[in-house]
Amino acid sequence: MSHVFARHTAATPPVVARGEGVYLFDQDGKKYLDGSGGAAVSCLGHGDPEVTEAIKAQLDRVAFAHTGFFTSAPAESLADRLIAHAPEGIERAYLVSGGSEAVEAALKLARQYMIETGQTQRTRFVARKQSYHGNTLGALGTGGNMWRRAPFDPVMVTASHIDPCYDYRLREAGESEEEYGLRAANLLEDELLRVGPETVIAFLAEPVVGATAGALPAVAGYFTRIREICDRYSVLLILDEVMCGMGRTGTLFACEQDGVSPDIVTIAKGLGAGYQPIGAALCSGAIYDAIRDGSGFFQHGHTYIGHPTACAAGDAVVRKLTEGGLVTRSARMGEVLNSALTERFGQHPNVGDIRGRGTFRALELVADRETKEPFDPARGVAATLKKAAFARGLICYPMSGTIDGQRGDHVLLAPPFIITEDQIGELVDKLAGALEDVL
Repeated sequence: MSHVFARHTAATPPVVARGEGVYLFDQDGKKYLDGSGGAAVSCLGHGDPEVTEAIKAQLDRVAFAHTGFFTSAPAESLADRLIAHAPEGIERAYLVSGGSEAVEAALKLARQYMIETGQTQRTRFVARKQSYHGNTLGALGTGGNMWRRAPFDPVMVTASHIDPCYDYRLREAGESEEEYGLRAANLLEDELLRVGPETVIAFLAEPVVGATAGALPAVAGYFTRIREICDRYSVLLILDEVMCGMGRTGTLFACEQDGVSPDIVTIAKGLGAGYQPIGAALCSGAIYDAIRDGSGFFQHGHTYIGHPTACAAGDAVVRKLTEGGLVTRSARMGEVLNSALTERFGQHPNVGDIRGRGTFRALELVADRETKEPFDPARGVAATLKKAAFARGLICYPMSGTIDGQRGDHVLLAPPFIITEDQIGELVDKLAGALEDVL
């Protein structure tokens, strides 16, 4: 009997034995193509020797030193490397242990910035429906994933939510992409005026929405208008790139493709590529300076922030993403993946939309392609598809509640950047077989 408290008490997953490239193997020898990188984590695949050697070398020097007493060479190097490639104005890296921690730190940092600058009346956050920002109470409270939020609503940080930029579902007939993007962005201004812009700390959004809505990018111009609105009302812009960042969409930071710079950007998942738990909240020089010139102390912290071994792994990963050319490969192989998905599923009667950027792609599944009618939630399409794909040796990331937390299904794909064209063919074949099994 296992004493592990598993994700689901009625499920006993197989025991993973080893990883090799884009594949994982269980203890019985079954081979699985990691078509979603776990949860968009394993961007370098499994068993990368350069990253594992960096970890081993750091362990031989010192595994851990508390940041209340020391900084470390890996932390300094990783911060330098991230800031060298960060959006304009981003100057400091607060290193944590994962995505939820990064978002939690960002929310608290944004609030403290308002205190340090004498804007103590700013206590609200605005975010978007069908978003997900993490599982801690602050991150979950700002997220728009209603299924995850519901049990904990009474004890969470509160935020108000506007519609996402969801071209497939929310653009009206006859409306151009540009017109829709402007209308969707202006919902933020409407919400600020409704609650009082002087009470709002920040607007929080994923540049490309991940698990909740399925690799959903904003249309061109949307984030440009969002940035303008934030600037007009002195509201901070926090971009959550925990899932879509670190090369996943074909640029190191997803917001590069939207032409905007945030005040705070959160990263994780691909930052450590699964080799160590690590994340970061990167902030502007203006935010850092306000704290430096004020109290001088960010009233936050965890035991393992800036962990030397985790930072050594992250530094090796970011070096491979940038100098090693794997961000460029993500963009290139993402186009191959998109072409393969379009060729196989572009006319599928139950695939309504194929979307995403780089190696971050999704299929939105529908009961009727013409009307966009979703499947009946009682059918459990996403859960059944996950099991069917896994049985065929494919790890993918189906989710339900795509449209409003209740209706809609999609399958998210986020394979390692090292995937080959032949392996993309294998991924698509196995996904097609699983869809046939289910539908």
